[in-house]
Amino acid sequence: MVHSTRARNIFLIWLLLGFSCLSVQAWAAGLPDLPESELTIQAADGQRYDFVVLLASTPAQTARGLMFVTEMDENQGMLFDFGETRPVSMWMRNTALPLDMLFIREDGTISNIAEQTVPYTRTPIVSAGPVRFVLEVLGGSCERLGIRAGDRVHHALVNPEKTGAESPR
Repeated sequence: MVHSTRARNIFLIWLLLGFSCLSVQAWAAGLPDLPESELTIQAADGQRYDFVVLLASTPAQTARGLMFVTEMDENQGMLFDFGETRPVSMWMRNTALPLDMLFIREDGTISNIAEQTVPYTRTPIVSAGPVRFVLEVLGGSCERLGIRAGDRVHHALVNPEKTGAESPR
């Protein structure tokens, strides 16, 4: 009896680990061929927050975004690279999760944040001026972590000449 209980517990632990690994990958299952990389946000107080992001840089990838994604962990997101600095407008068409959208200038400074966007709406969500990037993270993340406009984003695509990092494209 003790042996079977131990075997069952080991199996349950293995199963839980398997499902946790699966959930990390499952959110991106409907987003094939998107590169994944690490991104850090440094708040004004020096606190750093790490995320694992999918990169959307082609017109098709940026048009699709996180449409149809139904679950995402708190440390996951999508970084949109529009390839040039310009005013950007986003929407929530076919997007099931509330998101925080961080509009980011080419130098990595967060220009403005649209928090807790409403799922499925087609109302435009716009940058407060020209930006090159948008980071989408789970709705409520910015409030929970204290991320604000003026904080800095560090990523290989964001101002790579200053970081010495190579582009993951």
